[in-house]
Amino acid sequence: MKILIVKRDKLGDMLLTTPTLAWLRQALPGAQLHVLANDYNAWVIDGNPHADRVWVLPRVRHAGKLRIGAALQTLRMLWQLRRQKFDWVLVGNGEESPRAVERGLSVHGVNTSSYCKKASAWPRLTHPLPVPQDMHESRRLANLAMPIGLQLPDELPAPHYVLPQAGRTFATGWLAQHGLSAGGYVVLGLGARRAKKQPSTAQVLEWSAQIAQRWGLKTVFMWTPGKSDNPLYPGDDEVAEPVLAANSPDIVPFRGPLKEAIALVWHARTSLFPDSGLMHFAAASPGGVLGFFAETDVSPAPSQWGPIGPKARWLEVERSVSELDSAAVFDKLAQLIEALVGVS
Repeated sequence: MKILIVKRDKLGDMLLTTPTLAWLRQALPGAQLHVLANDYNAWVIDGNPHADRVWVLPRVRHAGKLRIGAALQTLRMLWQLRRQKFDWVLVGNGEESPRAVERGLSVHGVNTSSYCKKASAWPRLTHPLPVPQDMHESRRLANLAMPIGLQLPDELPAPHYVLPQAGRTFATGWLAQHGLSAGGYVVLGLGARRAKKQPSTAQVLEWSAQIAQRWGLKTVFMWTPGKSDNPLYPGDDEVAEPVLAANSPDIVPFRGPLKEAIALVWHARTSLFPDSGLMHFAAASPGGVLGFFAETDVSPAPSQWGPIGPKARWLEVERSVSELDSAAVFDKLAQLIEALVGVS
């Protein structure tokens, strides 16, 4: 059996696809498992032991410009994918995505499974599925394989990410440069585009001081580089400025690329992040994560997007992360830090 999972969206979403890969490998040990990714998210599953092959589509449009070479490469890859004659194509989105459905159907697999709002809108789908309610995104992705004849397990494997050697090398050098060691610090990140989903300056300073006093750990404070008015990817430089201006002895700032940020998360005792892609990577890391959610009446709720795994915790508030009670934060944080004393 040859199965293709089409996954063309964000980094955290790709990471949440890895439990499905691991489960399919267990349930169908003789199957070939392929993933169709793009050049933005494919690196998330580099080294994943459960993917037999990753097909990487280039972005045909970048910064508003058409890339002719990328378009030709996409057509060639589509021809190669059709020649694979996949038995099953799973359109890996937790809800209907017309562009993803079209991409899945373009492979011409024997069977194509996808979520859709109205089955009649997609007559070529062999297995149109209604969007499930009250189900975590990771389970929604696995549920796409139910038409194969599998039984969704009570618990899926945890998300899996392989930290590359380049990341380990960077972390070793950066930590030495700043007088830190693996397991000797906590990461606290902004990591969300909306202010209401981020911890406030006062919280960052208070929490880092308490972490130092209670556990003797420094806090590596990280944020998305760039200005808030960046049209492609807004940054948090302005939000970070008042924290940096406080010159706290308990805080070590980090402003850098995502892959290097993940490397530091991987060597931390544990991490704290608002709902974001970095939160999901931290959940998969050795130290785990405490995630924050706010305004879930208009934003995704933790029941669908919460961090998962044995070392994942989260807190939810009604309107703003700034409303979080510090006692509740440290109760959850203690579960992670004190369970991991001696991490190296």
